[in-house]
Amino acid sequence: MPIHSRVTRRLGLKSALAASVALPLSSTALSPEPAPVDERPARPLRVMSFNLRFASTAEPNSWAARRPVMRRLLRRERPHVLGTQEGLYRQLRDIEADLGPSYDWIGTGRAGGSRDEFMAVLYDTRRLTPLEYDHFWLSDTPDVIASNTWGNAHIRMVTRVRFRDLRTGGREFCVLDTHLDNASQYARERAAALIAERVGEAARSLPVIVTGDFNVAAHGNPVYDTMLGAGLVDTWDAAAEHGEAYGTFHGYRPLVPGGARIDWILTTPGVTVHRASVNTFAVDGRFPSDHLPVQATLTL
Repeated sequence: MPIHSRVTRRLGLKSALAASVALPLSSTALSPEPAPVDERPARPLRVMSFNLRFASTAEPNSWAARRPVMRRLLRRERPHVLGTQEGLYRQLRDIEADLGPSYDWIGTGRAGGSRDEFMAVLYDTRRLTPLEYDHFWLSDTPDVIASNTWGNAHIRMVTRVRFRDLRTGGREFCVLDTHLDNASQYARERAAALIAERVGEAARSLPVIVTGDFNVAAHGNPVYDTMLGAGLVDTWDAAAEHGEAYGTFHGYRPLVPGGARIDWILTTPGVTVHRASVNTFAVDGRFPSDHLPVQATLTL
C-alpha cells in the first residue's frame, strides 16, 4: 500500500511532528530488532474502539472536564489495542500520559502532520509490537494526504498497523482504524468499498481487526453490508457473551438501551470472540465522550 504521508510514530519523532516535515513512506517498517516473545499462555486480546470527542473548551463537556473520567475508564479497562477517532494531537498526548509508560500510539492528523483529527491506534507495548504502519485517505486518491473527493463533510482516512503479539508465539495481525463521514451516505458507501478492498489485501496472509465510527447503525445499511460482504465478521454478533446493548452515540443525553450501534469492531473469519460490550462508564453522571466505547475480547 504505497503512500506519501508524514512521520507519525510517537517515539523519537515528536520534533518531526512539531515541525510538520513531510517525508515519503511506504508501509513504514518499525522495530528492526525483533522483540522477545513471551512464551507464557496468552489471555485473550482486549480491543476497544472509541470516538474520543475532540478536545474542546466548550463547557460543560470540555476536555479538561472529561479527561479525568477518560483516565479512569482507560486505566480500568487497559485495552491491548485501542482504535480512536476524533482525537487531537495534544489530546492524544494527554491520553498517552494518563495510560502510562507501557502504552504507545501511531497516527497522523487527517490534514497531515499534527493537524486536525487523528485515527490513532494506541497499544500496550507489553503485549504488542508494531512491525509497520501506513495511512490512506478515503477518496479517489487515497495516497494523497488530506484528499477529499466524494463529498465528505470532513476529510476521512484510515490508519493501518501490523502488529506482532508477543504473548502468542509472535502471531501477527493487522488493525485498521477509521471514521466514516457524518453527512454523506454516498461518501460512506465509497469509503466502505475502499476499506473492504484494503482489508482483502491484508487478509490474504493475516487476521484483520477493523475498528471505527461508521456513522450508520449496524444491520440494514449498505455500508454495513459492504463490510460484511468483504468477509468481515461483526464481533457483537459473533460473541459468545454480551454486555447490555446501548446506542453508542449519546451526545451527553440519556443512554438508549438497544439504540443504534454506529461504532463497530469487525474481524476476519476464524477469530474467536469471547465477549462484546458497550461500556457505559461515567463518574457522577459525566461521560468521557459523547460516544460510548465498544469492546471485544478476542483470540486470533
